[in-house]
Amino acid sequence: MNMNWNRLFVTTAFVLAISLTGFRSAAQVQQPDSIVVYKTVGDIELELHLFFPQHHSPEGKTPAILFFHGGGWKGGNPTHFYPQSRYLARRGMVAANAEYRIKNKHNTTPREAVEDAKSAIRWLRSHAADFGIDPDKLAAGGGSAGGHIAAAAGMIDDFANPQIDADSESVSTAGTPASFRPDALVLFNPVFDNGPGGYGYERVKPYWRSISPLHNIDEHAPPTILFFGTEDDLVPVSTIKRFKRRMEEHGVRCDLHLYEGYGHAFFNEAKYTETLYEADRFLESLGYLEGPPTLSVE
Repeated sequence: MNMNWNRLFVTTAFVLAISLTGFRSAAQVQQPDSIVVYKTVGDIELELHLFFPQHHSPEGKTPAILFFHGGGWKGGNPTHFYPQSRYLARRGMVAANAEYRIKNKHNTTPREAVEDAKSAIRWLRSHAADFGIDPDKLAAGGGSAGGHIAAAAGMIDDFANPQIDADSESVSTAGTPASFRPDALVLFNPVFDNGPGGYGYERVKPYWRSISPLHNIDEHAPPTILFFGTEDDLVPVSTIKRFKRRMEEHGVRCDLHLYEGYGHAFFNEAKYTETLYEADRFLESLGYLEGPPTLSVE
């Protein structure tokens, strides 16, 4: 990719950026400020959809977050987290949304989805200087299966493909692949238990222990915030609390917000504002945002 062209494309997007509105009802019509290809596999091109803060400069070093949509590793698209992305851009972060390979479109498995999540993080970090991003403050977020692959990128060393990433220019200034590990995680009902009895076990049975975030927690896991409904039919409360306990046993921060009576994917509508408010506070506590949330919650 020609970085001079890319820089021009991004700068133009800043000038043409549309009104910055954070609320979901208005954000339905929001469009990203820039779309770039981060990975090519055969004839498949995978894109990042980026939202920038107002008056953001490519010369700066701004914290960023990269979202992965839900859909059971089968469906979904990068528009899933457009509302949250526009809000966080308004608050001062660069927010990106990744396309990744899914079964219904690419006839792939969860393995490829995790590979792509790592590639997306690696690519964005390696191009931080071109987008005005701080490479040491790059969070990942996602919902359901998207939360799973974000967590897998933060906790699991397997399923990385450095050669493909190197071919896609996802290399550091030293010429080696940049890190795929996010510096923080914002997870909305992630399906992070893929072991026997957990979500997706039959699809990942030959390698479940290597791809299940719950079974790969160590002291290197990034600080994490979790959002779940107590009536989630895919992840029981006991598993959620076990994940939090294991994180804290390894000395890793893990904030948990449980919403009584709500099921899976509740954050899309019913508790959109409340979950985004708490995500904002979490990111502010890590130094990714400044000041209190601009959302109001009752």
